[in-house]
Amino acid sequence: MDTEQEEMQFLGLFGICKEAYKLIFRWRKIFSQITLSLILPLSFIVLAHMEISNLLKRKIIRTEIQLIETQAGTSRYNKLSQVISSEIMYFRLFQAAYFTFSLILSLLSTAAVVYTVASIYTGKEVSFKKVLSVVPKVWKRLMVTFICSFVALFLYFIFLVTDFAVIAAILWWVSNGDASFVMPILWVVIILWLVGLFYLTIIWDLASVVSVLEDSCGFAAMMKSRALIKGKMVVTSLIFFLLIVSLSIIQFVFQLMVVHGGRVAMVSRISYGILCFLLLFMLIVLRLVIQTVIYFVCKSYHHENIDKSALSNHLDVYLGEYVPLKSKDVQLEQVEV
Repeated sequence: MDTEQEEMQFLGLFGICKEAYKLIFRWRKIFSQITLSLILPLSFIVLAHMEISNLLKRKIIRTEIQLIETQAGTSRYNKLSQVISSEIMYFRLFQAAYFTFSLILSLLSTAAVVYTVASIYTGKEVSFKKVLSVVPKVWKRLMVTFICSFVALFLYFIFLVTDFAVIAAILWWVSNGDASFVMPILWVVIILWLVGLFYLTIIWDLASVVSVLEDSCGFAAMMKSRALIKGKMVVTSLIFFLLIVSLSIIQFVFQLMVVHGGRVAMVSRISYGILCFLLLFMLIVLRLVIQTVIYFVCKSYHHENIDKSALSNHLDVYLGEYVPLKSKDVQLEQVEV
């Protein structure tokens, strides 16, 4: 990295994005190899899932319409019932397969990019072969963090849905069913719920970096991630918000012009599909590099000097095993200001 560790704490929105761009451009060979092997397949799966899911859903809806229009008890009705059961089963199997493959590729991509950026930061030589040898071992730690993050998000969702139902019932009773009084309050509750969900997503993203570079994973990595974000919450939130908005725009355009673009010329649909595909994989690469840069920025902000030699040693494959950083090496000494 061009920016010294002590100076990284002063990087803002544009500084972090500029640092990420420099890393990708200067080390474009290794990032291109990671993109071709992991991120391109991930991007293709994400967009293909949207198209295929739409086709399967439309097929199920057509069968349901035929079933409704058919007299119950007839042989055609029984046959259609079997067909729709098979179609629903295939749809669920497809969703499960998509979730599995996208999760694996996402975690592998995260491990590869974070390891690569950390290696560049320490000044050690990094090659695609070395990245591939380390990534499968780091992947296990990321899976633990993912499972814990998923559990946290699930509990948060259950808690909020329960609270939302209770609040809605109380407000409805107090206002005697006056929707003009209830709805504004419920919208405030929904917005607060979305803010909390966004906050958990940021913690999860940074916890993935912590899981690769430190000896913590799972809930411990999430707690360290939460502590790191303090003081840099505004710039971190703004960056991740822009990344999420960019991803949403790409998906919206793909849905509008490709998935539901039946009236659009085939050439135009293909062009939009290729454009969305290119933008998606570039955005994924940028996001992974940015979240790793944010990790170092947060470390610098808390005046924690990372021992580059210790970081380099722990990033090496020692006796064929990945050795994560220990707390004394990466949680670092507090520097007096």
